[in-house]
Amino acid sequence: MREYLLTLCITAAVTYLLTGPVRKFAIVAGAMPEIRARDVHREPTPRLGGIAMFFGLCAGLLVADHLKNLNEVFASSNEPRALLSGAALIWLIGVLDDKFEIDALIKLGGQMIAAGVMVMQGLTILWLPVPGVGLVALTQWQGTLLTVALVVITINAVNFVDGLDGLAAGMVCIASAAFFMYAYRIWYGFGLEPAAPATLFAAILMGMCLGFLPHNMHPARIFMGDSGSMLIGLVLAAGAISITGQVDPDSMNLFSGSVRATVHQTVPVYIPLLLPLTIIAVPAADLILAIVRRTWRGQSPFAADRGHLHHRLLEIGHSHSRAVLIMYFWSALIAFGALGYSVNSASMWIVLGIVVLSAVGLILLLLPRFTPRAPRWAESFVPPRYRRRRRAVEPVPAAAYGTGEERRPERVHRTPVGAGVPRVNGATAISGRTRLERRETESSR
Repeated sequence: MREYLLTLCITAAVTYLLTGPVRKFAIVAGAMPEIRARDVHREPTPRLGGIAMFFGLCAGLLVADHLKNLNEVFASSNEPRALLSGAALIWLIGVLDDKFEIDALIKLGGQMIAAGVMVMQGLTILWLPVPGVGLVALTQWQGTLLTVALVVITINAVNFVDGLDGLAAGMVCIASAAFFMYAYRIWYGFGLEPAAPATLFAAILMGMCLGFLPHNMHPARIFMGDSGSMLIGLVLAAGAISITGQVDPDSMNLFSGSVRATVHQTVPVYIPLLLPLTIIAVPAADLILAIVRRTWRGQSPFAADRGHLHHRLLEIGHSHSRAVLIMYFWSALIAFGALGYSVNSASMWIVLGIVVLSAVGLILLLLPRFTPRAPRWAESFVPPRYRRRRRAVEPVPAAAYGTGEERRPERVHRTPVGAGVPRVNGATAISGRTRLERRETESSR
């Protein structure tokens, strides 16, 4: 555990220290795009934060290679090298996109190539634990297609959710923390060496996100851009592929009996890690809803809009920080709930706790709908958000007097002449112009 913590800290420190110089470089390089209609921020903010995150990844792998116990991962497996190759390729595509805004189809092709590079070096799904059937071995083509599909889905899910300050980095950090606990339990709890690369990937991914978050929290000083969001999505997918498709569930000896019984009992963990639905359930749901919404409108699935989950949280009245914290809450609930259920699936307390926390999450989600309003006499003692809104008073121009405009009940104005005169149907009984005409008539007589 100490070596994993050291690797995590080194990765976080390198990422944190490099983000400041990278921000200055992004400003000089002109990687500060104009504010778009779908953006939430109000000032141009530099991108290219993924540069610091990539060098943090390289530093973490370099440190792990020189540690006594973690060095065995590099000696016995080619997966760290496969991850570095795919990460370098996807990072380069992201940097080009942050600077030049390349086409979405070109990015999709680059994502598939990066996944194919990792498959060629051994990071692929070999078999699947299917409930009710057992362990199903995959052919080379089946494993390749499934691995590429999982990498592309995860990358775009993380990329789609990167819309608020600190949102993507925080959610991926939560997911990688839950993933690290699961992989570490399999590696050291059951002595399964194939789980060691996934444990290392999760520790490095946590360091990348933790080192970048201080610069990216609201108000953000720099964005990770596609060079960062696609990179952390690929690292998260690599860990899921490594542990799901290469660790034999029967070798855990969790249960006595056949492979079918073992897979059936562990399906709450294996199937989510395969898709993955619990680790990045919120980004995956946002991705699916975005594709359905844009296709229904006749748009491209890659066309940007303001219909993401975080945009809707802002529309119903949540502040920027509260919207981010709500997304954190749901990600942690789903990820750690699945983790707790995998440890003891027979405990009803875990299920009850998840249900209670889900109810709390719904209350927090709908909080703007139930915001209490203070009475008039107490408005000066409460924050502005709890005060009743007052209608703005529209001043009526002087040219409107005497034309009937001042008699409209929806307009509230001050009477320049004749103040204190009794009103009839919301207007003065005798207008100022009528008084002036009467005086002129009397003087002429």
